[in-house]
Amino acid sequence: MTVVVVNYNRRDLLRNCLESLMRQQTVAIEIIVVDNGSDDGSVKMMEDDFQGSSFYPLRIIANPDNRGFCEANNQGFAVARGEFLALLNNDAEAAPQWVASLVEVFANPEVGMAASKVLVYEDSTRIDKVGHLIYLDGQNRGRGTGQRDHGQYDRMEEVLWPDGCAAMYRRSMIEQIGGFDEDFFAYADDAELGLRARIAGWRCVYVPAAAVRHHRGTTLGLRSTRRVELIERNRVLLVAKLFPWSLLWLNGVFYAIRMGAGLWAAIRGKGEISRYPGWKNKIRVAMALLKGDWEAMWMLPRILRKRREVNRYRKLTPRQVRQLLLRYRISLKELSQQAI
Repeated sequence: MTVVVVNYNRRDLLRNCLESLMRQQTVAIEIIVVDNGSDDGSVKMMEDDFQGSSFYPLRIIANPDNRGFCEANNQGFAVARGEFLALLNNDAEAAPQWVASLVEVFANPEVGMAASKVLVYEDSTRIDKVGHLIYLDGQNRGRGTGQRDHGQYDRMEEVLWPDGCAAMYRRSMIEQIGGFDEDFFAYADDAELGLRARIAGWRCVYVPAAAVRHHRGTTLGLRSTRRVELIERNRVLLVAKLFPWSLLWLNGVFYAIRMGAGLWAAIRGKGEISRYPGWKNKIRVAMALLKGDWEAMWMLPRILRKRREVNRYRKLTPRQVRQLLLRYRISLKELSQQAI
C-alpha cells in the first residue's frame, strides 16, 4: 500500500500527519510526500525527522514550485509501488487502523475507491465528510457535513465517491482511466476523478472504521475569494466534461435556483455566503464567481475534447449516469444552508 501526501507550507501540520502514518497498524505502507515548493522548512523537517525512520519508508518529491493538488498527486501515483493508492491531506491525521480498514473493501473486484470517515479536527464529534453528494448543477458537497456524529454513518455502504482528503484507489483503476485531471489544479478534483471512475463502472464503498481528523479550510482559507473562483470554475468544468447532456442543458436553471436559495439562506445568516459578512464582501464573492465562470469558458474547448476521451472506457450509459447523480443528489435546503 502507498500513501501519497501533498504539502505546501504546512510544516507543523505535515509533521502531525506523518506521525499518524507512522503509527499505522497491521499493514506495511510506503509513504510519498510531494512538496510543492514550500519555503517553510517542510522538506528539511522531513529529511531530519522522518527519512531513515525505523517505521515506514518515506520518499520525498520536492517540486521547485506549486504545481497544485492534481499534478502533485499524479507525480506520487507515477512512482508508487503499492497495489492500492491512498491519499491523505497534510492537514489530516489518520487513526492507527485507517489504511488497514480501507484496504479490506477491495476484496470485491468491482470496488475501485474507498471513502473514509472524516471528522472535524477541532471537534471530533462533528462530521466533516463521509463520502460525497452532488447537486444537479455540479456543486458537490460532503455527505453529513456539519452534523453531530451519533453513529448515523457507522454502516459500511456504497457512496458516490470519496473525498480526496482521505481516500484509497485501486491502482488498476487509475491505470485504466488516468489520474487527476490537472486542469482542475485544486478543488472538485476528487469529484472529477470519482465521477469518471463511476462512469467507467467502478464502485465506491464508505468505510466508517477508517477514521481521520481534518483541519478544515487550510489550503487557501475558508474566506479566500480564490477558493471561490476555483470551486466555481471547476464546477463548470466537471459538468462540461462528465454530465449527460440531459442535465447539461439545464445547468443554468439549476445554478440559478441554487444561487437564489443561497442568497435567501445568507440573509438569514446561514450557508456558505454567510462567511462573508456585509454587502462589500458579498460583492467580492459575486465577482469571484464571475471570474471562475470566465476562466471556465476559456478552458471549455480542451475540456470538451476530454469529454470524448471518456468514451474509451465508459460502462454507464448517459441515462445511468443521470440516475446515479439523482440517487446521490443533495437536497437544495441542505446545500444552501450548509457552510463548507
